[in-house]
Amino acid sequence: MKTSEESICSNVISASSRQSISEVSGACSCAICQQRKSEEGEESLLTDPFPNPFPELIPSTVSSLVSDCLLPWTKSGATQVIKVYNEDNTSRAVEVPTDITARDICQLFVMKNHCIDDHSWTLFEHLSHLGIERTIEDHESVMEVLSGWGVDTDSRLYFRKNYAKYEFFNKPLDFFPDHMVSLSSETNGIMNHSQLIQTFLNSSTCPEIHGYLHAKEQGRKSWKKFYFVLRRSGLYFSNKGTSKEPRHLQFIAEFSDGDVYTLLSAKKIHGAPTDYGFCVKSTKRGSPRDLKLLCADDEQTRTCWVTAMRLFKYGLQLYQNFIQPHQKQKASPMRSISENSLVAMDFSGHKSRVIENPSEALSVAVEEGLSWRRKSCHRLSSHGSPSTSQSPMSNIALHMAQPWFHSKLSRDEAHRLITQQGLIDGVFLLRDSQSNPKTFVLSLCHTQRIKHFQILPVDDEGDLFYSLDDGHTRFTDLIQLVEFYQLNRGVLPCKLKHHCARVTL
Repeated sequence: MKTSEESICSNVISASSRQSISEVSGACSCAICQQRKSEEGEESLLTDPFPNPFPELIPSTVSSLVSDCLLPWTKSGATQVIKVYNEDNTSRAVEVPTDITARDICQLFVMKNHCIDDHSWTLFEHLSHLGIERTIEDHESVMEVLSGWGVDTDSRLYFRKNYAKYEFFNKPLDFFPDHMVSLSSETNGIMNHSQLIQTFLNSSTCPEIHGYLHAKEQGRKSWKKFYFVLRRSGLYFSNKGTSKEPRHLQFIAEFSDGDVYTLLSAKKIHGAPTDYGFCVKSTKRGSPRDLKLLCADDEQTRTCWVTAMRLFKYGLQLYQNFIQPHQKQKASPMRSISENSLVAMDFSGHKSRVIENPSEALSVAVEEGLSWRRKSCHRLSSHGSPSTSQSPMSNIALHMAQPWFHSKLSRDEAHRLITQQGLIDGVFLLRDSQSNPKTFVLSLCHTQRIKHFQILPVDDEGDLFYSLDDGHTRFTDLIQLVEFYQLNRGVLPCKLKHHCARVTL
């Protein structure tokens, strides 16, 4: 656990980043600029970060100490320019300290782009020349990651959401199926599923992951299926069926000097039998021949192996990364007024009154929302021609600005975006239908599978509604539809929980 002093230093990132991090559109390498930078650096070493306005009251030594506490990043004068990409391959260059972590980078872009910090923003390492990608853990040093890149390789940092990053702490049974998990022989195979994650984090013992995987033979294009065993000591495969005897297990890789990556196009690039590929890459060697290429039969199996490898490598550090943002929220709540002190009021009559009936309060809230939307539609349609004032175009304009609506996104692109942002229950987006221009499509993830539901327009005596269940449940616009299914499952396999969002860097 972090000390209070360390937590104070980590909380000032949003304030200190304005001072120590600046955007750059390009780096000038001329001699004059380099000389100017060196002179400015020498001057900064001779002066305090903040001038002392009262030298008779505050000694110079105390003044420098106060400055160091206010700007912890200024103690390290070394900086470096890095470039970060978005899903649409737009990029932004920023100058950052050399000791910056992945979480610091994410918080920086969340602040600059005015995003909602729901702790799902993630930094990815994308190696295009190898066709692999991985999540950079929040505590990792970004400069250490960059130091492992080759000079002539197409390697990038991507900033996007990953809702599944720590979901295994909330729902471990969704990530570790019963048939793939068992304890080592030293514990007699006894496993309590309610304490599965605690068993992973315990250094004295850990569960064992086992099952069949396809492996690419070294120096060949062919793939073979073997029975693999993952333990704290490393990854092994059995050369005799499903035997786990030491004489039948052959060592493949260990994780102290390696990281686990997912294959972006396993079939196309590596000739794998399925697209659920992953690999173990050494941090010291980066050639394609050094990759330990593996392939699962389905997404759930791949997720289990990749998640287990992350836990074996980082252990308790992952749990600290998971709970740290929640501890900050408890320490500094965003709202100072208790929600229990808020009451529903009715101002429709001559006198205002408190609505004590919860059902009546809900119906009043729904009616106010519909009234607001009707007024918004009227304002939007008033800017158009009179002939289109009652057209459904006003409803369309309302949802175009919503972060969950992705307009002309194809089915394959929607599948890729949801996969990138986490295959957990409730991740969704809305888009235009390619087969029927007058309809929309809801793309939703459930049990690590992506399903698509068509939203049909319903005409009722000239009024246009939208429905997912052939008109049984109708909504005046897509915003109302999304809000309803965020609270109710209805005909869907699960509620809408996390929307896929894109930001422009």
